[in-house]
Amino acid sequence: MQKREELYRGKAKTVYTTDDVDRLILQFRNDTSAFDGEKIDQLDRKGMVNNKFNHFIMGKLEAAGIPTQVDELLSDTESLVKKLDMIPVECVVRNLAAGSLVRRLGVAEGETLNPPTFEFFLKNDALHDPMINESHIETFGWATPAHIEEMKRLTYKVNDVLKQLFEDAGLLLVDYKLEFGVFDGQIVLGDEFTPDGCRLWDAETREKLDKDRFRQGLGNVVEAYEEVARRLGVQL
Repeated sequence: MQKREELYRGKAKTVYTTDDVDRLILQFRNDTSAFDGEKIDQLDRKGMVNNKFNHFIMGKLEAAGIPTQVDELLSDTESLVKKLDMIPVECVVRNLAAGSLVRRLGVAEGETLNPPTFEFFLKNDALHDPMINESHIETFGWATPAHIEEMKRLTYKVNDVLKQLFEDAGLLLVDYKLEFGVFDGQIVLGDEFTPDGCRLWDAETREKLDKDRFRQGLGNVVEAYEEVARRLGVQL
């Protein structure tokens, strides 16, 4: 598989085309940002940790019957992935109250949400990823009703699989966001699942072991990611 030209450069990942029109190379960089790019830094080893973490998690989800974009690990920082027609919608599940939910609704951080909440957000940095609903998605043609339903089904299935996986490692899966795309007519989980896009707390101490360490200036960001990986058995 030959890497060709840069197709897209995001905040923390770069996507390259390959000699296969249906495959891309996803490169995880050490770049780290928060607050729509207002806070930016470089964190040594982060690209490597997130690449291997993502490959591990996607493998667990594939084994549970959830189709994912990831095909294989190519190097410390690169993975071969399917080329999806991405849907510009983020699916967010929250098992415990944190982040924007606390700010919007005035609930206490850490409150258990039973059942978990589900929210849609438009993936648009210029608009600060506004919350949307199924009607918006259908009206503006971002996804069909059938695709919306499948995205919701898969997002909840991810929750069932990963809540238990993290619980067994002494961790709480507080919340997370997922992105999906279409490949050969099928809804497929894309982008990434790393501590950059979810909240993970130690089950006993509730120490934050995710990107909130960067957002809140707590330090030891990559060390926290590595601790989560170690507990899960990810080979770094």
